[in-house]
Amino acid sequence: MAPPICRLYLITPASLDDLAGFGHALAHALDAGDVAALQIRLKDAPEAEVARAVTALKPLAHARDVAVILNDRPDLARALGCDGVHVGQSDPSVAEARKIMGPQAMIGVTCHDSRHLAMEAAEAGADYVAFGAFFPTETKDAATPADPEILTIWQETMEVPCVAIGGIKVENAAVLAAAGADFLAVSAGVWSCGEGPAAAVKALNAEIARGLADRA
Repeated sequence: MAPPICRLYLITPASLDDLAGFGHALAHALDAGDVAALQIRLKDAPEAEVARAVTALKPLAHARDVAVILNDRPDLARALGCDGVHVGQSDPSVAEARKIMGPQAMIGVTCHDSRHLAMEAAEAGADYVAFGAFFPTETKDAATPADPEILTIWQETMEVPCVAIGGIKVENAAVLAAAGADFLAVSAGVWSCGEGPAAAVKALNAEIARGLADRA
């Protein structure tokens, strides 16, 4: 039986006023420890601003074997050469996203605290499902708090990977890795860390390892 795996999945801040400065911080963060993916999440930004962000950040991620996922917009994700798209329940469906992006693209789906939504997404061909929020978060409105048990149940019954999201930081990462998350999606827990993003990535990887040791 293969050992359990849990990896870090970074999400950008909601706005990138200093794109060059953020790119510098991102490069240092990605060099500080294992990161599987970067989601560019600029929900209220115009297309031109999203395009600038992807153009600037994608080479930094790809140089470090980090997948680039765009939030909400499969059409824009394909046009900009992203590796995948993350869609919510009110965004294009998995089938629509797959039709637009093709068979090789990574498609993830927000499933809140619902195994039913997650099973529907998995059956539709999603590459991962995202549960949360597990902890209070200021990054987005989270009307559906999730219990870590949903990760354990999912891990025991389904093969599609699950992402834990919502209020994750160094202090609470281990419990979600231990519960069964395949990925921990973190935004403010990295970019707003007092010791800096690189220190946060390093510490989060250490906590993930601690949680996986408890899961093994």
